[in-house]
Amino acid sequence: MSRTVPRGSLRFRLTAVFGIMFFLAGAAIFGGALILVGNSMEYTLGLPFPAAQQSGPDTARTMPMSPDRADPAAPSPLPMVVIDAASRETVLASMQTNLMVKGGLTVLAVGVVATTLGWLVTGRLLRPLNRITSTAERIAGRTLQQRIDLDAPPGEVKRLADSFDSMLDRLDQAFAGQDRFIANAAHELKTPLAVGRTLVDVAVARPTASADVKQLGENLLAVNERHERLIDALLTLARAESATSDLLPVDLAEVACSVLDQMDERCRRRNLRVRAHLDEAPVTGDPLLLEQMIGNLVDNAVKYNLDEGVLDVRTGTTAAGAFVSVGNDGATLAPHEIPVLFEPFRRLTDRVGSTRGSGLGLSIVRAVAHTHHGDAAAAPRTGGGLTVTVTLPCAR
Repeated sequence: MSRTVPRGSLRFRLTAVFGIMFFLAGAAIFGGALILVGNSMEYTLGLPFPAAQQSGPDTARTMPMSPDRADPAAPSPLPMVVIDAASRETVLASMQTNLMVKGGLTVLAVGVVATTLGWLVTGRLLRPLNRITSTAERIAGRTLQQRIDLDAPPGEVKRLADSFDSMLDRLDQAFAGQDRFIANAAHELKTPLAVGRTLVDVAVARPTASADVKQLGENLLAVNERHERLIDALLTLARAESATSDLLPVDLAEVACSVLDQMDERCRRRNLRVRAHLDEAPVTGDPLLLEQMIGNLVDNAVKYNLDEGVLDVRTGTTAAGAFVSVGNDGATLAPHEIPVLFEPFRRLTDRVGSTRGSGLGLSIVRAVAHTHHGDAAAAPRTGGGLTVTVTLPCAR
């Protein structure tokens, strides 16, 4: 995990506030000390003190003794002197300069040390919050099994961590219930269709079946197949929008090559010209969902392409990440009509009278892209058709 701390981080701001407060308090104390020391020095320098024996001219004013106190037998006391104004100013200026320089450097040095200690202490105090943030980032990668499990004395941070763990427990249970529902729905929805298809097959295969019965059976089988595709698409969409657990290294170029091999026969039947430029595009994700995503893109491009049209498939990497792009010839679309194509049950060929497909292909593509922290975008091609590009984060 990176140790760099941005300027907007809570640790940086708290350290800056503590440092500024210390320097302001230190400046106030230092200023008060200057005033007190200056006043004390002025008072002290104004007091008389005994003069020392001097060989040179006297620069201080001598205070004479009172005649009535003179004692001839007593030794002669030293005369009392008072420092003159000029000397007093010189001493005060020297004292203030010395105190300003040395005191200022002391406050600065202690301030730097205090700010450094504040940075370290703030990091220590914010360590539980950083742990909560790291856990939340891992959970954003679809790992709901992670818990903070903070070992700390009771307090605000401990309560926050415990509440977060409780929320994760509920989310984990909700996603597990959703997965069970998807599995049960797949079984409950597909079983009646499989039974119906078997009964129709048996009825059509009877030797006594008339032509009308066989024709009706073929129509029912076509409807049954359409319903099965719709159910598969809905279940895939539900799975794509839920949590992904199987995160493995995947090369989109390899997946696209595999999908094109599967679509080769369909492309030949429609005489499509396939142009594949498959450069390495490494990502991390669910291989099944990524294969379904690219399969939907190619399937739509083949299904809604013109006969003898062009199928253009590209993979690679850019500054935005790894991408897969699928383009085809087809109906002309205006740019403002593109966004609705990613909505469920919106078909590209609604505008030309076709009812092929369930209208969930691009919805599944976008859901899979968002689940893998990517995005899907579409743009009309010059002369008709559509190009859909999915961009995903590159594998580290």
